[in-house]
Formats: sequence, structure tokens, C-alpha cells
Amino acid sequence: MKDLILEIRNRLNASQEDLAKKIGISFATVNRWENGHSTPNKAMQLRLYDVCRNEGVDLEDIIEEKIKKTVAGLNVASGKKILYHGSKSGIKGPIAPISRDRCDFGRGFYMGTESYQPLTLISDFEQSKFYVISLDLSDLKVLEVNPDIEWAMLVAFNRGKMEGARGTGLYERYAAMAKGYDVIVGSIANDRMFYVLDNFFLGNITDKALEMSLSALQLGQQYVAVTEKACRHAAIETEIELSYLERTFLRDLSESNRVKGVNLANEICRDYRREGQFFDEILKEATGGVKRG
Repeated sequence: MKDLILEIRNRLNASQEDLAKKIGISFATVNRWENGHSTPNKAMQLRLYDVCRNEGVDLEDIIEEKIKKTVAGLNVASGKKILYHGSKSGIKGPIAPISRDRCDFGRGFYMGTESYQPLTLISDFEQSKFYVISLDLSDLKVLEVNPDIEWAMLVAFNRGKMEGARGTGLYERYAAMAKGYDVIVGSIANDRMFYVLDNFFLGNITDKALEMSLSALQLGQQYVAVTEKACRHAAIETEIELSYLERTFLRDLSESNRVKGVNLANEICRDYRREGQFFDEILKEATGGVKRG
């Protein structure tokens, strides 16, 4: 926390006394915070957050820089992939493929190339932990899924959206796609993409609109260890602590990006409403028009 306060003050080009006045506290209190002799409580962190918002301090950049500096200081063997993982209650015991079944690529241990997604997923939980993970891909079978309609349909299968086509060739195709692999690599359905995907599954936009949205968004990748073998190739390198201020900012950022996702989906729906197929049409075609399940 003390490093965060110092960084905020530097970006404000303010002295400790200046910052104290902005927050409405004494100079001595700011001094104790920066020396690590005390930590601001939640109310004080919210005041500091208000100062950042009012004066244009880029907290997203500060958090990213903190993560980059942490990673740069790690001694990770060459050839290993550096990834990020967020846990709502912390990792207890060895890494294992124990996520929910209804995740993008099924049950596994999820790691991402971008820190933002796991950070926002855990920002609502005070006991959550954010980890830097290394993954050794040698001797592992890896399936890479391109960000296109195939990716979307595989996500649909794993989220349980294709039960109406159970028993069809379409269903079996995606049921078998990831079998035999240790790691699945594919785009992250970030906050904006998550909303667009839901609109596709709900029948509000077509596959053409979905593909156009995929090309418009810069999605990071997620690496999912789906076997025990793959999990043994993953190792926690370090944990990065998050303050209440940072968690609050990340919650607000997530909501902001959700709104952007809504606007993006609405624009896409208007622009491509007559092109391509809707999700239910794809399932209907697979079943020959016969409702299943």
C-alpha cells in the first residue's frame, strides 16, 4: 500500500502535505502511510480513490506497472509461459483442474496472458488472491482455438448451450474437439466479449455479427490446464497483493467495460442484423428441425 500511495503522489506531482490537504488529513498521517508504519482504512482509501478520479490519475496504468515490475523481478526458467490467475479464496494445496464445469473450455485450471480479466473477476472478494503462474508446455498436448465461430461454438458447448442438439453430429463434434489434450488455448471472453457472446446465445445477434465483434476486439488468451499432468507443469511464482482502493477501481472498470460491451453489441446488432445465422438456427439445422433434450 505504501508504494501505491507514493506512486499516486508522484503522479499528482504533490508533496506529502499537498496530498494530506487533498484527502483532508494531517501531513503526519500521509508520512506514516508512506513509511509503512500504518495503513489507511477503507474510508481513507476511498478518499484517496476520489482524488485519483477527480485529478485524472491513471490507476489502471499504475496496477499494470506494478505487475510488470513484479514479473520482471522473477527468476523464471526460459521456455516457461508467464500467466495470471485469480482465485476468490486463494489456492489451497497443489494446482488442480477444479474449476466449475460450465466454463469456456470446461473444467480445468484457468490462466490468462492478460492480468485484467482475473483481476476484475476477483475484485468483489476480499479474501481473493492474484497470482503470477509459470507454465511449462513441454511434453504437453496443446489445442489452440482461433478466435472465430469455432471458438464461440466450443464455448457454447462447454457452457451447456448446445444441449438442444445433443446426439447430433454438431454436438459430437464439439464434445470431441478437446479430448486427448492437456492444455486448451483460446481467446478470453472478457467483459465486453462476454456480453456479445451472451447476445449470440440468446439469439439477439448472428454468427456474422459475432465474428465481426471478434475482429474488432483485442482479446487476450487463456491457457486452461485440463489434466492433472498439465497442472503439474504449472507453478505459482508469486502472489500480488491488492489494496481495497485497487479492488474498488477494478470493480468500477469492470462495470465501465460491461457498458461498453452493451453498446458494442447493440451497434453490431444494427449493422449485421440481416447477415448470417442465429444460434438457434444453427442448432435447428443440426437437428433437422427436431427439438431435442
